[in-house]
Amino acid sequence: MSVQKDITEKMKEAMKAKDTIGLAALRALKSAFLLAKTEVGAGELTPEQELKIIQKQVKQRKDSAQVYLEQNRQDLADPELAEAKVLEQFLPAALSEDEIISVVRDVIKDINAEGMKDMGKVMGIVSKKLAGQADGKTISTIVKQELV
Repeated sequence: MSVQKDITEKMKEAMKAKDTIGLAALRALKSAFLLAKTEVGAGELTPEQELKIIQKQVKQRKDSAQVYLEQNRQDLADPELAEAKVLEQFLPAALSEDEIISVVRDVIKDINAEGMKDMGKVMGIVSKKLAGQADGKTISTIVKQELV
């Protein structure tokens, strides 16, 4: 079943269970898919595009929660974190830092990368390999550590 159909089913379940936070998160995600579809010439979304949209929605909620926590507003941060958790169920399992390091080292070895001048090449390959399994910030930090 496609991710979008799965989201529709989860929305129905959330409505029946009167889960307002889950429903809000799923509606926002469905809205983001609809916006991406209606962009000029976009057509149907590929699984990779769907994954990027989900990641973006999760990241937005986590960033918002972080801002709220910095301002001592736990009451606003909690719903954001709850929505992020609902959306994370549509993402593949995240890799551990050791697994990411292993992939980065393999890519560096495969393309004979030397120093920071090759960071862009390494980032591009690793980001494609780990799409949805690791965030770009973590990958970037590890690539910098390995290339120095």
